[in-house]
Amino acid sequence: MSSPVARANRHSDPHRPIQKYSESDLEMLLEGVKDPLILVLDGLQDPHNLGACLRTADCAGVDLVIITKKRSASVNETVKRVACGGAESVKIVLANNLRNTLDKLKGMGVWIAGTSDHKTSQSLYASKLTGPLALVMGAEGEGMRHLTGVTCDFLVQIPMHGVVPCLNVSVATGVCLFEAVRQRRGKKGENFSGMKRVAIRKELSLRN
Repeated sequence: MSSPVARANRHSDPHRPIQKYSESDLEMLLEGVKDPLILVLDGLQDPHNLGACLRTADCAGVDLVIITKKRSASVNETVKRVACGGAESVKIVLANNLRNTLDKLKGMGVWIAGTSDHKTSQSLYASKLTGPLALVMGAEGEGMRHLTGVTCDFLVQIPMHGVVPCLNVSVATGVCLFEAVRQRRGKKGENFSGMKRVAIRKELSLRN
């Protein structure tokens, strides 16, 4: 029996190069970026999960994705296919030493939020995810490594309501990133609404 042929993806351009950088490029990549949103993947092994995370990162408008150079799936054809164009559109930093990379981000004013079901973790929905932020997702099964966790500024968790203790990492990435997007857009929306209300009141006072 012949193997199934992979479906062609209209969103992915096989001739478009992957944008790969090292941790030494962080300052250059974030120069002029106000309130960056960064996704950090600590040792994802499954190329399908990595591809799904890159796709979600692109959809959420993430400024760059950091993956560990060692102990991680490589950005191969499977990743590119699953990412549906996300692998080619997001900037990918390959970190030799993730802890040093996170410390460098801290020095640039970026807050590091790790995802963990540790007892000290706060609810994702009660956490402040605005401002310069790097969101760290752990590997399948093991989660974040200990040294990664202690480097984070704070830990968050997605509340679970069933018998299954956790989500697939790519699904959890989507939930966390879009909660950050919601908070960031909500903040802008509130400012806009407030300005709009002031303008309406001013117009009504002029009419009266």
